[in-house]
Amino acid sequence: MEVREHGPGLGFNHVPHWLLRKQVRDIASGSEGVLMAVVYENVAVTHWVHLAYIRLPSGREISTAVDNIEAV
Repeated sequence: MEVREHGPGLGFNHVPHWLLRKQVRDIASGSEGVLMAVVYENVAVTHWVHLAYIRLPSGREISTAVDNIEAV
C-alpha cells in the first residue's frame, strides 16, 4: 500500500510510524490489534491531531490518539 502525504485541506495526511502493521495495544481501552495507519487529521477548523487506526481481531477498526498506543 502506497502512503501519500498531503498538505492541510487535502484529505487525510498519512504519516510514517515504526509500529505500522505490528501488534499494538490501545492504552485507553485495553484493545489489541494491528496498527493500520497513523494520520494527521483535521478534527476542527483549527485543530489537527495524530490519530492511530487499529484493526481488532474481529475486523473492526478503532481510532485513538497516537500517544495511546504501545507495542504488544
